[in-house]
Amino acid sequence: MTGASTGMGAATARELARRGFHVLAGVRRDSDGDALRAAGVEPVIVDITNPDHIAALTTRVERDARPLRAVVNNAGIPGAGPVEVMPLDEWRRIFEVNVFGHVAVIQALVPALLRGKGRVVNITSLNGKVSMAGYGPYAASKFAMEAVSDALRNELAPHGVQVVVVEPGGVKTEMSRVGLAALGRLGDGMTPEHNARYGDLMQAIPSHVAAFTKAGVTSDVAAKKIAKAVTDRRPRIRYTIGVTAAFLIGVSRFVSDRMLDRMTTSDLRKHYPAKTRRRATAADAA
Repeated sequence: MTGASTGMGAATARELARRGFHVLAGVRRDSDGDALRAAGVEPVIVDITNPDHIAALTTRVERDARPLRAVVNNAGIPGAGPVEVMPLDEWRRIFEVNVFGHVAVIQALVPALLRGKGRVVNITSLNGKVSMAGYGPYAASKFAMEAVSDALRNELAPHGVQVVVVEPGGVKTEMSRVGLAALGRLGDGMTPEHNARYGDLMQAIPSHVAAFTKAGVTSDVAAKKIAKAVTDRRPRIRYTIGVTAAFLIGVSRFVSDRMLDRMTTSDLRKHYPAKTRRRATAADAA
């Protein structure tokens, strides 16, 4: 696992260990691994944007006599904010972690997966299928991982390696707190013109994220679904986590883009400041 310091990743590492796997769990600090060791998990310091860390992980896998059964790519960072406002350096940072880091891990470990007839399990998101105002940078990175997964699945299938995607909706983790702190810093740097265009949206996102997270599943529930993706004898190509993800991803296949826009905008509008909601309601009535 590429990201097991906390939350869904840590819960999945423990769940897989309970099922008899020897789990190499990527953590950012030694202290993050203490609780995992107690659960029978082997923590490994991994920053997937650091080539030296990936090389060390590859060496650790190569010197183990046990076959590599699965690589779970779940490390990630949030990235909310309007497309116009988000600095390009931040776009690049989001893609370095959420896309390029995972590609680097895959490239390094495919030889071991081929020998073990293992599988790649990529954790994307509901936002890898459905994007909306204010979520563009994060959604773009998850859309990219969906595309990477589709290509990789077809490339590795003839060689006995399966590629599975897991698409979580809301999960009660610390990621939302980290993302909202970054959103606050982004808002502090907005120009008056940006505030005129996106001020209401920036106020709505924290409330929307909080409601989405509160309605989500626990990390332990998510971990069981990820473990299923790892262990199912004949896995599905995609698994969803949570009712919201299953509903919106399912609906997105059948409704028009304009209808989907109306659905997501209506959901987000509930979290706008009251004065903005009143103006929108009046405009709709007119």
